[in-house]
Amino acid sequence: MNQAVPAGALTAAGLGWQASGHATLAGPLYRLADACDQAFLALASLWAAEPEEHPAMIAAATLQRVGYLTSFPHQATFPVCLDADSGNLLAFTGSDPVNSDGVVRLARTAPARDLLTPAACYHIYPHHEGEQLGALRYITTRNTCFRRETYYEPLRRQWSFRMREIVCLGTRGEVQDFLAHAKSAVSLLLRELDLPVHWEVATDPFFEPASNPHYLAQVLQPVKHEARFGADLAIASLNLHEDHFGAAFGISRASQPATSGCVAFGIERWLYAIASRHGCDPAAWPDPVAAARRAAAALAAADARILTEVGQA
Repeated sequence: MNQAVPAGALTAAGLGWQASGHATLAGPLYRLADACDQAFLALASLWAAEPEEHPAMIAAATLQRVGYLTSFPHQATFPVCLDADSGNLLAFTGSDPVNSDGVVRLARTAPARDLLTPAACYHIYPHHEGEQLGALRYITTRNTCFRRETYYEPLRRQWSFRMREIVCLGTRGEVQDFLAHAKSAVSLLLRELDLPVHWEVATDPFFEPASNPHYLAQVLQPVKHEARFGADLAIASLNLHEDHFGAAFGISRASQPATSGCVAFGIERWLYAIASRHGCDPAAWPDPVAAARRAAAALAAADARILTEVGQA
């Protein structure tokens, strides 16, 4: 049975929480987070996804090529640096740099050219800019992501959080097949972990959505589906990007801009779901890695049955 998770129990399991929206994981929760990520990697291995590691920042000009700052300015986080002029730095250090409310008294700042990563997959497309894909490409990556929110809750809604993604680049049909397969894999993993969810059509959190053509397009042609635990906690999402990134970064497949799609996992949210479903005693938590192996085996068996039935038809 799902239940609200007491903050004290999470603390005892290794959660450190900053009210500004950042979590520290230690002890049992750290080990569970690592096991969840290993489970997601086990799913990624179903497609032999190539692992990539990217930095915590991405160039603002790169993100704006796909309209990020005009679509999601309310969620953007910028790394701010002081102008390196010695007089400016002396002015900053000449008085207490932080006031009694914890607010930094900034002196003149240097130009902002980067964002802290808002989603793990954003790095993949510029990294593969200009590639002509002779075959389907599967990639997996993890990053600490940053999104400003109107409120924060431990493990459920954070300013900084860990995200694992599996990305597919190919033709539209190939990516649609991947997303259907990925939905089956994620659903099997959730079943093995006894985490009941319902899949729902969703939209991205656009700024002023009523006037944003991308939001209206998502309403008319749904391209985002979320696995929601409880009433409102999305712990995984499936996203069809069409050729949005392929066209912007010159990635092609079959002589056309490549279509991309991804499955994304918010790692902290899986910790909350497991603690809500199974309690805060680590001894009662299921093993995500073993569950992923069972899910992968079940999916392989189902695929084999389909191939056999097609061959016999």
